[in-house]
Amino acid sequence: MRGSWSNWFAQIDWSISLLQCVAMVLLAVWIYAIWPRSELQQVLREKSLQWRLLYVLLAINTLWLVNASIQSGLHLHFLGIVTFLLMFGWRLATVVLLLPSAFFSVFVLKQPAEFAAFSLFSVAIPLFCAFIFYSRSYHLLPKHIFVFIFVGAFINAGLSMVSHQFSWAIWMWISSDYEWSVLLDNYLVLIPLLAFPEALLNGMAVTLMVVYQPQWLIDFSDREYLWRS
Repeated sequence: MRGSWSNWFAQIDWSISLLQCVAMVLLAVWIYAIWPRSELQQVLREKSLQWRLLYVLLAINTLWLVNASIQSGLHLHFLGIVTFLLMFGWRLATVVLLLPSAFFSVFVLKQPAEFAAFSLFSVAIPLFCAFIFYSRSYHLLPKHIFVFIFVGAFINAGLSMVSHQFSWAIWMWISSDYEWSVLLDNYLVLIPLLAFPEALLNGMAVTLMVVYQPQWLIDFSDREYLWRS
């Protein structure tokens, strides 16, 4: 047992680059700017919300561990962040998802210094883009349950995967030795293969909650989406 832990520990790259330091500063500034004070206070008050948050976090962490490695630093896995967004709001989702991001950086990427960059390009940027898309669809499109599920969850989740892979590819291009052509041919070309299943996964999860647990969705209301005259 001690030998296996020693071998695992030896595989971790503890070095840190200037770009990774910059990413840490950017992440710290972003988290400070969006800090969800009221949402965290609500979590501390409501035990049921704490358990729900814990279960969803475990599900997200497990989902991220089911990944395929193409090359060093290039991993393919589903995100599930749009479901998290629709359940808890984008600010709380951004902060709480730092936990599975840290786990992924240490145990999968095996580069703890990549935590900030991975959090920015797998959590913060895709979540913010998903929030903007959902917000615009909420205000511009009819309040219909089909719009909520298909646009707010299904299409939004597919776009979140696109934003994640593009931003992570740009980071790998800037921070590593990868040529853009290599990233394009081996990583970005797989976007269609991941975007549709990501959309389907989140769409199904949100559909089940709309039917059985609508109170778990932060912006969903039966009165607004189902009982409008």
